[in-house]
Amino acid sequence: MPPSDDLPRNAALVLDFLLACDRPASAYRILDALRPQGIAAPPTVYRALGQLLARGLAHRVESLNAFVACARPDHGEDNGFAICNDCGQVAEFSGPAVHRALGAVAAAQGFELAHATIELAGRCAACRDGEAFHG
Repeated sequence: MPPSDDLPRNAALVLDFLLACDRPASAYRILDALRPQGIAAPPTVYRALGQLLARGLAHRVESLNAFVACARPDHGEDNGFAICNDCGQVAEFSGPAVHRALGAVAAAQGFELAHATIELAGRCAACRDGEAFHG
């Protein structure tokens, strides 16, 4: 069963849009795309996004002020994003190794880690490879 089957209508529409996107989407981009389906106001989009975030089906990419569908809804709390500065692609990463590494960094500072989201900025392999051919 797809994850959007048990969601309220608007949240399902937003999730389906995010799943179809090839880039992170701002709330206003989502709003513009879903107006034909009856979503007409920013609060409606933000409520739907809040439901998706609470269920772990979407993430906010802080540095872009945008949202992406979760690549692996079964992952734990800690995750990160590798963001390509050239093409805008975002790759999500997560796993126990990420949590352990972040926990170790926090512990070395005398800090108890509750949750972390990491955003890496750089260039994806496709953009680097394209430079080799076109640069």
